Amino acid sequence: MSSTTSTERRESVADLEIEGMSCASCANRVEGTLAQQAGVETAHVNFATRRAHLELGDPPPTLGELREAVAGIGYELSRPAEEPDRDDVDERESRRWLKRVLIAWPPAVAIMALALTAAEQDWARWLSLALATPVQFIAGWPILRRGFERVRHLGANMDTLIALGTSTAFAYSVYELAAGGELYFETAALLMAFILLGRYFEARARSRASGAIRSLLELGARDARVVIDGEEHLVPVEHLQVDDLVRVRPGEKIPADGVVVDGGSAVDESMLTGESLPVEKGPGAPVAGATINAAGALTIRTTAVGSETALAQIVRLVEQAQSGKAPVERLADRVSGIFVPVVIALALLTFATWWLLLGDPTQGLLAAVAVLIIACPCALGLATPTALLVGTGRGASMGILIKGGEVLERSRRIDSVVFDKTGTLTRGELSVEEVQAVGGERPEDVLRLAAAVEANSEHPLGRAIAKEAGERGLKAPPADQFHSTVGHGVEARVDGTPILVGRRELISDRGIELSRECDEIASEQEGSGRTAVFVAWGGRVRGVISLADTVKPGASETIRELHAMGIQVAMITGDNSRTAEAIAAELGIDRVLAEVLPEDKIEEVARLQAEGLTVAMVGDGINDAPALVQADLGIAIGTGTDVAIESSDLTLISGRLDGVVTAIRLSRRTFRTILQNLGWAFGYNTAAIPLAAVGLLQPVIAGAAMALSSVSVVSNSLRLRGFGRRKQQDRS
Repeated sequence: MSSTTSTERRESVADLEIEGMSCASCANRVEGTLAQQAGVETAHVNFATRRAHLELGDPPPTLGELREAVAGIGYELSRPAEEPDRDDVDERESRRWLKRVLIAWPPAVAIMALALTAAEQDWARWLSLALATPVQFIAGWPILRRGFERVRHLGANMDTLIALGTSTAFAYSVYELAAGGELYFETAALLMAFILLGRYFEARARSRASGAIRSLLELGARDARVVIDGEEHLVPVEHLQVDDLVRVRPGEKIPADGVVVDGGSAVDESMLTGESLPVEKGPGAPVAGATINAAGALTIRTTAVGSETALAQIVRLVEQAQSGKAPVERLADRVSGIFVPVVIALALLTFATWWLLLGDPTQGLLAAVAVLIIACPCALGLATPTALLVGTGRGASMGILIKGGEVLERSRRIDSVVFDKTGTLTRGELSVEEVQAVGGERPEDVLRLAAAVEANSEHPLGRAIAKEAGERGLKAPPADQFHSTVGHGVEARVDGTPILVGRRELISDRGIELSRECDEIASEQEGSGRTAVFVAWGGRVRGVISLADTVKPGASETIRELHAMGIQVAMITGDNSRTAEAIAAELGIDRVLAEVLPEDKIEEVARLQAEGLTVAMVGDGINDAPALVQADLGIAIGTGTDVAIESSDLTLISGRLDGVVTAIRLSRRTFRTILQNLGWAFGYNTAAIPLAAVGLLQPVIAGAAMALSSVSVVSNSLRLRGFGRRKQQDRS
């Protein structure tokens, strides 16, 4: 990705931190407010990450304008630090809640003991008030403040429900203390204690869920050894510039993306690709920042530093994916947006029913408090973002970059995967297998003249022919008047003679008759999975050059695993049908789309979609960009620093084919986790609210259950952290 593209993207979006949110309804309100601001095209607020991702128009709003708008509804907005220490932020939040838990629980337990043993004693009643007061107003102060602050701004959130519930129980007990009636200080205190404990566990779990970006940020080197006039100078990595010479000793981290100019070593790229085996590097080889030089010393010339490195791009992609929303979350958003006012209305209706129809206002009060507490939509708000956090983070650690929640939903519907052949199913490193001459010509002359035409070619076929001639010591004469026909071949003049090198189509278009002997040679080679290239001059085909491209390791296994998942597999290639069919038969591919020109791949994908198939396209992310965009799911296979993410939904940095299976399985598993979380959250509230309303669920139990529901949703999401670990261990 060019630096220009990256810069333009950053200027058109903004990522901001939101303080004061306690549930999904808060996130919805902030999102709606931001979306209404001039210059904001779209806004997504993620409750789990406490972040807002904005796509901005022209002119964009200022930070001050956005901050003022959010402050008007009771929240705080700020720009994230350039290098946020997420570990410290998460730890500070956990410690804050832990302190309040430690303040709340001892007096809450003491009040419960008094209620069970000395409820009728005046001293115990007044002591209960003394013990409940710090629980309610010191330990629970952040919840009370935020809850009633939302009311002041004509809104309501989960904190509002908790503040109303605990304050009602506390105030009613104070009234009954003076009137000599039954007290419920233990209800108010234990409610607050359970809720604070739930907040602590939730903060701890959320810290673990967001650990992916933190671990990525920790991967980079701190210092670099810059070589100036032959001497090494240790400088902070942020001082590096493009084209600096950097020396990396064995065991050190490579500080930036670059190209090796001297030395040789094995480099551990597992942090980037998820692969445990080191990769050999020598002069001319690309290296990525934060990878580890495992053996010899290397001198590299930096090509990307700071925010333009592959690692920085990955961090940005993961952050954007985690700040997005899956379409399934829209239902949860709509529900949570009206949930809080509906719950307050249900609580009032519950109280009125018990008082006016059943004549028991005390039980009505307890039932209303239980409704307020049990119905808090916290679990609903955490269901999707926490699963997305963990799933995308786990993918990044395995060398799989997932663009967001929408990708997860599309992946579960995939029933057909189309692989580009060259560079995807095969290595893309063609080699000449055989040169056969006809009509009395010598194979050396056929190869030499073909190499002259292909000397400056960028096509894999041309490069392979030129390389073979060089390795045989054949000196290719100069050529001129080049003309290339995309997908068919190339022609040029060598010593005044027109030479054609290409496929059947090129020979036919030039009116040259293909002899039976040449046709049989080509057919035999193509039947063996090789590519046949014809060389012609003087109006006749003079020889056939056959080339082969080796299949990538694990290709057959990948196809088998896709079949086991019920997915049809197709291959798309510019090769002729016989060559393509031979490779397809070797790999067990169901369908072959052969002799397809690069610009026609998009039409082939569209044709499959017109048949009712949901198509994933797997390609290199550059040449196949239009087809990747056309497909329902675009999967780009990158290698090393080639993070081809712009046109794809999923990017496999390692280049391993089994990553396709892993990526689809991880996407499906993450989406299944989202559905499990939403099912639990919806089911929990649906079942629990009626129980609370009819008095079968005491407020204290409701508080404990509410806290448990949030923790259970996050814990279920955390199970994704173990995805694929056994397979990785087996491979290493």
